[in-house]
Amino acid sequence: MAQFLNAKENLVTEAIDGLLAGSGGALSRLDGYPHIKVVYRSDWDRTKVALISGGGSGHEPAHAGFVGKGMLTAAVCGEVFASPSVDAVLAGILAVTGAAGCLLIVKNYTGDRLNFGLAAERARALGRKVEMVVVDDDVALPDLPQPRGVAGTLFVHKIAGAMAEAGADLAPVAAAARDVIGRVASIGMSLDTCTVPGSPKEDRIAPGKAELGLGIHGEPGVEQVEFSTAMHAMDTVIDKLRPRLGGANKVALVNNLGSTTPLEMSVLTHALTESGAVGHLIGPAPLMTSLDMHGFSVSVLDATEAELQALAAPVSLPAWPGMAELVPIRVTPLPDGLTPIKPIPSDNPRTQAIIERVCDLLVGAEGKLNELDAKSGDGDTGSTLATAARALKQGLGGMPLADLTQLFPALGNALSQTMGGSSGVILAIYFNAAGDACAKGAPVPRALVDGLTRVSQVGGAQVGDRTMVDALAPALEALPQGIAAAAAAARAGADSTAAIHRAKAGRAAYVPEENLKGHNDPGAEAVALLFEGLAAEMGS
Repeated sequence: MAQFLNAKENLVTEAIDGLLAGSGGALSRLDGYPHIKVVYRSDWDRTKVALISGGGSGHEPAHAGFVGKGMLTAAVCGEVFASPSVDAVLAGILAVTGAAGCLLIVKNYTGDRLNFGLAAERARALGRKVEMVVVDDDVALPDLPQPRGVAGTLFVHKIAGAMAEAGADLAPVAAAARDVIGRVASIGMSLDTCTVPGSPKEDRIAPGKAELGLGIHGEPGVEQVEFSTAMHAMDTVIDKLRPRLGGANKVALVNNLGSTTPLEMSVLTHALTESGAVGHLIGPAPLMTSLDMHGFSVSVLDATEAELQALAAPVSLPAWPGMAELVPIRVTPLPDGLTPIKPIPSDNPRTQAIIERVCDLLVGAEGKLNELDAKSGDGDTGSTLATAARALKQGLGGMPLADLTQLFPALGNALSQTMGGSSGVILAIYFNAAGDACAKGAPVPRALVDGLTRVSQVGGAQVGDRTMVDALAPALEALPQGIAAAAAAARAGADSTAAIHRAKAGRAAYVPEENLKGHNDPGAEAVALLFEGLAAEMGS
């Protein structure tokens, strides 16, 4: 799969430098590339407890994206899915640790534990005060003696970070971190595997299946389960976490594992909130990803009041979404004026007969217009017009047929509700503008021209752009000379569109010129057929 990468060996260092370049100077790095990749706070003065985390890259924004005031002091980055070296971790410790000491927050993977652990021993031998905590929040395998550390690690970053920022000593910060670790739980689900740069993508998840309990390094999940809906997926995850949800202050961190769209993540979040399992929410957001994995994870914590305050403490980190209390969705009434005032029905047999004939003409032209539209669109112009015409004809009994100032807006409102796409909106604008003109005393021909002028202003289409305007504009201009003259002008205008090979407005503007050559625009053709039909019945 193609990816926006340069050389694989420079991937992580280039990504780190991109993060630094966008930080506005808030982040710095040690001069140790390519083996030592340490990102740290530019404003750090070593007077407070330092928080250091890290691990393999590929989990962005973790870990370097959470370096900043109120969270991490430094992040030690390895290559993709590979632990950083002992020297890299030690360099990070020595760079930011002052008399107050530092806390290493490590995810429970063998490489991370060994490298961070040995670096801590070497730092202590050099006189630094160092504590280390290991996060093991994954509950995919409840009987596993060494559970993995996954996105629940971010609870530790945020709570310990708030305490350190407030000036707490190393011992209570470390104790609080261990307390959180004992109560946090996480599990993930994915519909697809991730793509490790430079390696072929593994295709192990069958259609209709999802992988439950997978890690953040592309390793297989505990089991493959049936996948049906977002609600079912979230219910499955919540069932695994429910034994950890017994307290009053239940917080959920909803994590995008990489390529799940924001729309999907919002749907999953809705499913979570509908479960009633939690009262506070962090995310949804990409927080600890697995490259481009199409999945999500949920981490939960029954927080104390002090932990809630720490989680809610603001930080100026773009990657951290903050925490929100779940409250009932606020729904307010629709504003006045949105629903049109229902007009008082009135009779006018002649007007009714004209409208009925227009409707019949459009219904009769359905097949021809669809066939024409198939050459420049998706073949539904005839059906769109016919559906609206049938609905309009049925509703004529409730129309103010004797008062054009009311009838025109009523026609526009009716068509906007029954016509799909932009057609209904265009005609609603057209007839509402015509109604305004009538109300100001304009005769019908002038009012119809005013309606078209408004449509052109809003929609942008002009004569020559290969739209219905090419037939309607000349027809309205000729209408004062009679319906026959209007019909002839409409036909000439519609036929002229066959020679316009480059549409400038409407859906045909996105169609290759070859598809348009020799074919009338379907909207213009509909206008011509309508006027011709009326002229045949009404004469002059």
